[in-house]
Amino acid sequence: MSEQMRDNLLVILGPTAVGKTSLSVQIAKEFSGEIISGDSMQVYQGLDIGTAKITDREKDGVPHYLIDCYSPDHPFSAAEFQELAEKKISEINKKNHLPIIVGGTGLYIKSITHKYQFPEAAGNEELRKELYLFAEQSGKEALHKRLADVDPIASKRLHVNDLKRVVRALEVYYSLGKTLSEILEEQQNSSSYNLLMLGLTMERSLLYERINQRVDIMIANGLVEEVQGLLDQGFDERYNSMQGIGYKEIIQYLRGEITLEQAIFLIKQGSRRFAKRQLSWFRQIPDINWFDFTNNANENRTENIKSIYHLIAGYFASLQK
Repeated sequence: MSEQMRDNLLVILGPTAVGKTSLSVQIAKEFSGEIISGDSMQVYQGLDIGTAKITDREKDGVPHYLIDCYSPDHPFSAAEFQELAEKKISEINKKNHLPIIVGGTGLYIKSITHKYQFPEAAGNEELRKELYLFAEQSGKEALHKRLADVDPIASKRLHVNDLKRVVRALEVYYSLGKTLSEILEEQQNSSSYNLLMLGLTMERSLLYERINQRVDIMIANGLVEEVQGLLDQGFDERYNSMQGIGYKEIIQYLRGEITLEQAIFLIKQGSRRFAKRQLSWFRQIPDINWFDFTNNANENRTENIKSIYHLIAGYFASLQK
């Protein structure tokens, strides 16, 4: 398919706290863009502070999608994200606007840019029950080790508390005789879109400092109260949404298992480790145009912005205002 016949797609990715949100809004306003969240947690209603969800003021009039779509008990998946995001990309292109996926969930991003076909393991309910029972009796860590033994790539990507996806990866392996990583590796490495990917990065110590500051702001803005409100509604760690960084630690604090200071320390530590995993995942995606914002973290971003605008204009010439 020729470049002219393909739908346009801009992707802005990078680790947490690197500055994707503000840059994406700036770009959208310049290039008639509409933004699709590529974050696996911002899809949930009520999870606002702990996910650093964009506010209406920050949106500055730019349309945003796949934010606040579902209750926290909804089992949202990468396959569902792929279906919804592809529909939005098509709709935005039909308006001659630029769809911009912004986020940090690597599998979600790559499911769009390189068109994963998610394997449908035979619905082996007995196997699934067996795996959940094993986790209940032996612990999530033991189940995660089983995954590491057969699919070390997936085990590094999936957190030990992400029980649903750990079970899913093992179910695929035992049902199909191939690991999820092997199946995804066999799929196409080219995109069906007229695709431009921008990667934002930053010197590690500065990024970690920004992450620590963000967590302090979340606490000051009422993260504890947000989690308590969710628990009061019956949403607890049984749900994947509540196993995210920031939520599971505050649940531990509210239940008296750790102090607030310990919870804050664990959130900061978990967020820094997550940022490291994000960067490792993104480095595996080909054709990303990387921009280092280390020296532009505050107001002086002129040169990076100029280079980014020039690059976007070359790909999507008809869209600049």
